[in-house]
Amino acid sequence: MTDEREITCPTDLAHGRRLNPAAVGWTRTPLHRTRISGWGRTKRWEYWGIVTDRFVVGLTVAGLDYLSTCAVYVLDRQTGVETTRGGISPFVRPGFGDDPGDGTVRASAGVGSGRVGIEIDDDAGATAIRVHAKGLQVVLDVMRPGHDSLGVVVPWSERRFQYTLKDLANPVTGSVTLDGVAHDLGAGWAVLDRGRGRWRYATRWNWGAGSGVVDGVPCALQVGGRWTDGTGSTENGILVDGRLHKLGEDLHWTYDLADPEAAWRVRGERLDATLTPFHLRRDITELGILAVRTHQAFGIWSGTGVLDDGTTVRLDGLTGWAEESRNRW
Repeated sequence: MTDEREITCPTDLAHGRRLNPAAVGWTRTPLHRTRISGWGRTKRWEYWGIVTDRFVVGLTVAGLDYLSTCAVYVLDRQTGVETTRGGISPFVRPGFGDDPGDGTVRASAGVGSGRVGIEIDDDAGATAIRVHAKGLQVVLDVMRPGHDSLGVVVPWSERRFQYTLKDLANPVTGSVTLDGVAHDLGAGWAVLDRGRGRWRYATRWNWGAGSGVVDGVPCALQVGGRWTDGTGSTENGILVDGRLHKLGEDLHWTYDLADPEAAWRVRGERLDATLTPFHLRRDITELGILAVRTHQAFGIWSGTGVLDDGTTVRLDGLTGWAEESRNRW
């Protein structure tokens, strides 16, 4: 088990380019001011993952100091058809905010007809997202119920560190327009992954998330691994009826990337959860110094977790994903 400190007051993530030691810990609500000085290894992004009964949508706005990227992925669960659009612009920084909880950003990347534009507008209690790309438009209206989120600072060293915010189980409505034909988004959930930090060049991580209603109560599961191992920080937790129960331990992951139908199992002292996939997404990008290899399984979670008071809860029926990602960036 880890000995992680809960942060309850606003704090600065960094002093210039260096990690602020007082920022290391975890939060139930966004409290970190994320301004980082300098250029070269700083990474900033907003990722939204949506799973409904009709579509899976993933969208990213990222700034890597030396380039910016906007990307969107859509899976039509009825047809199994995947649609992917992405653009890269060198030496451009998207205008991310540094205040706690500020996820508003408007960015575009790419050239000509391959350009992808993403607009994310945060407001009290809601987030509006608009995506524009060739042959694809996505409109998302995300409700933010005011429940706990999970913010964590991972300290690799004084000069390499990461702030991550995971906000799960957000109801979402909207539409997906493919080649001029509009489709209702369907019923489902949205998950936010916010990242701000100074990264090592090569990184490997696991991430899993699930949202839903179990026994009439909104629930969510957030699990991660590899990239946090040995740092004393973890990004694991269970959300039940708006309350986050932090799991302070490195979890054990079991999966087989060669078998698209193989289950993903995540275990620890307070968790035993299995994702049964309905679709496996592979994203392999090789652009010189930039390389990404992601295997992301979308599916249904089952299993149990133990809350802070010792109560065991079922996680059956949560919808989401589990992934392995290897990056050089």
